[in-house]
Amino acid sequence: MSYEFFIAKRYLRMGSGSLFLSVIASISILGVFLGVACLLVVLAVMSGFHKDLRDKILGTNSHLLVLKFHNEPVEEYNELLPMLREFPSVIGVSPFIFSKAMIERENYVDGIAIRGIDPESFHEVTDLSSKMVVGSVDFGDGDLSGILLGVDLADNLRALLGDTITLVSPLNVTQTPLGSIPKIKKFQVMGLFDAGMYDYNTSLAYISLPAAQNFLGMGEAVTGVEVKLKNLYEAPQVAREMAETLGYPYKTRDWMASNRNLFAALKLEKTTMFVILTLIIIVAAFNIIATLVMMVIQKTMDIGILKSMGATRKSIMQIFILDGLIIGGIGTFLGVLGGTLISWLLSKYKIITLPADVYFIDTLPVHMKLGDFALVAFSALVITFLATLYPAFKASQLTPVEAIRAE
Repeated sequence: MSYEFFIAKRYLRMGSGSLFLSVIASISILGVFLGVACLLVVLAVMSGFHKDLRDKILGTNSHLLVLKFHNEPVEEYNELLPMLREFPSVIGVSPFIFSKAMIERENYVDGIAIRGIDPESFHEVTDLSSKMVVGSVDFGDGDLSGILLGVDLADNLRALLGDTITLVSPLNVTQTPLGSIPKIKKFQVMGLFDAGMYDYNTSLAYISLPAAQNFLGMGEAVTGVEVKLKNLYEAPQVAREMAETLGYPYKTRDWMASNRNLFAALKLEKTTMFVILTLIIIVAAFNIIATLVMMVIQKTMDIGILKSMGATRKSIMQIFILDGLIIGGIGTFLGVLGGTLISWLLSKYKIITLPADVYFIDTLPVHMKLGDFALVAFSALVITFLATLYPAFKASQLTPVEAIRAE
């Protein structure tokens, strides 16, 4: 143990003559602890929001879509599927139909999104089966085609498993002497799903691909093809490669581009919260500066004696820098422990609930990222180190005669 560290530790020790300084140092440690712990919890919550929304969006949607320009129907999709499977990153493809329709049961009428999926290949691109609350992904083979409803949509319709609902398509109309008549078709509720997002649960319904083609009058065409990749973060690159390979009239749209505004807002909010809460650590750093300044004033004679015994300016600086780093290090260590514990409790016990119709999710999500924790700890230590420089420099500038005479 170097004598600089020995003296630095002694100056912070609780005892007679240094009680006040020890109390101030403890307050400084508390400030760093609160700043680090609060910052870690907030970053874990923001990361949780990002991950939770991403998982729920991708649980209902695929990683990227292959469409035609102007959203024209894709008629030759059976030829397109094997071409897409040849890409090394692709692990699943499935045709789909997406359209709007009116849904009606008894006295309830609303507009919803209809998604037609291929019963044989939908599981390659989405995990819809795992989201079923009642029933299963079964579209039936009887007189009525099956339909899957979001749990909140079913609640609004007061529809239960086996009930009959009516869909009305304003896009597929029949011209008669009395005017245009929209296509009306009855479906049987075969299951209820919970997508985890209020918007999906209240406005989305699934029917089979053949039923959607018949209901919307699309013949053998589909809206496009869903594609699932091995690595979801490669979606933009793979989408560009597919667009170049397929050429006109095909285009691609990846999940990042479709939700760019949402995730950009979350990233900006996370960055803003990091900056704001870092100010707490900076305030604690000012406490460290004040503690070291008072320590220099109180230990002026000690500094003079050390210098008269041969201590260099560098050694004096090291003593007070070590004092500041000890305060900041203890505060940072306790803050990391506290932030980790609070984040773990929030994640495990779901203590805080949220209104799902406002925040898309019903509980406060938490996701602890090692990178965030390391960045906060490093930032806290850097701020602490910078806070020690001025008091340590002033202490090193004292001459032995001046220091002893000041006492």
